[in-house]
Amino acid sequence: MRTTSLVAPTLLFVAVSLSAVLFGGCKPKETGQIMEVMPDKQYDRPLPPGQLALRKITDPRDIPDFTIACENLSMLRQTIDGSIRYLNKPSSRAFFPYGEITHDHALNSLKAFANMLEGNPSPGQLNLAIREKFDVYTSVGWDGSGTVLFTGYYTPIFDASPTKTDRFKYPLYKQPDNLAKGAEGVTLGMKGPNGQVVPCPTRKEIDSSTMYAGHELMWLSDPFEVYIVHVQGSAKLRMPDGKIMTVGYTATNGYDYKSVAKEMIADGKMDKSKLSLQTMIAYFKSHPNEINEYTWRNPRYVFFAEIQGGPYGSLNEPVIPYRSIATDKSVYPRACLAFLSCSLPRRIGADIENKPYNGFALDQDTGGAIRAPGRTDIYIGVGDPAAELAGRTYTEGRLYYLFLKPTMATPLALPPMTDKPPVKMSEFK
Repeated sequence: MRTTSLVAPTLLFVAVSLSAVLFGGCKPKETGQIMEVMPDKQYDRPLPPGQLALRKITDPRDIPDFTIACENLSMLRQTIDGSIRYLNKPSSRAFFPYGEITHDHALNSLKAFANMLEGNPSPGQLNLAIREKFDVYTSVGWDGSGTVLFTGYYTPIFDASPTKTDRFKYPLYKQPDNLAKGAEGVTLGMKGPNGQVVPCPTRKEIDSSTMYAGHELMWLSDPFEVYIVHVQGSAKLRMPDGKIMTVGYTATNGYDYKSVAKEMIADGKMDKSKLSLQTMIAYFKSHPNEINEYTWRNPRYVFFAEIQGGPYGSLNEPVIPYRSIATDKSVYPRACLAFLSCSLPRRIGADIENKPYNGFALDQDTGGAIRAPGRTDIYIGVGDPAAELAGRTYTEGRLYYLFLKPTMATPLALPPMTDKPPVKMSEFK
């Protein structure tokens, strides 16, 4: 990811992203961003027919310097192991080959990189080893020249109750028993008594009825918080006794995501130059009667289940702050090793400033608004601190993928994990 940095206004929040609540559309994480900021740039422009999102770099001068990224490898090995677990599942073979990259090639590339991390090589040594042993591919980006828009997503924490009360009266629903799914969990509709599949009800139809009474998973105190959980695709919920429960996406009603923020801007309710999560929350606190008016314009609805651990990405592996990214899995190779070069918001004392960022990540998630090669969403973390950073993540950069050179020896085994002291991800360079 790479070059020019564009800082968007602070966003509501982020996937599947802070920015998503505002503009994008979740595992799909409903991640997305403010496209009006750069109306002349079609970041979601689809690839031409038959073209791949990645292009092998043949001129060594175009290969980025990985040295700075090699100075901070916190949680990278754990994240690689998650991708390896996924690729060891027989079902993962259905998504390869990707161009000339076979399933075995992708898996062996991850094993080779994990092997290189053993022995604590210096940043310079690791940079040289990568250039010697790996081919580097660059994303073609939205413009064919490698420009990718990076946004951020996170996991919110909200108060909730397992039972309905005067305070907690807005439900998160479990997946209906008669929801029909196809390949990769894509929702096809609702299965009727005769086996016929019909379209699912819309968000408005669900919210304005009791059709799913008895399928409530949890109750929240604010309807807009429910919407935020839908957009993010997962959440940490704080029970009245203080215990934390994690909920995660299981399915949607199959409709495309429609941006509530865009609707509000179009109606003159919000100034896009001042748009943020805080301003949207404040607006709906002052105008609670308008929450349904706007959220119902987005027909997409998300169903949830309690999960242990996590949060998880679309590969069913835990997403790790700054190490997991969400991309369009129809154009990028899932689970593979990527390298990001861009600018990201960083806390400097009491302030937040955009600073250059170079880091390795694994392609482990997807997003309803993360479409085409020009969009990538970075998982930032859990809670309000992550929300603030995710909401400010709106930057152009370069996205690369690394695959073992075919001439290199194929690693036969993955080295055991070693316990290394973690480096705080906020301390990136």
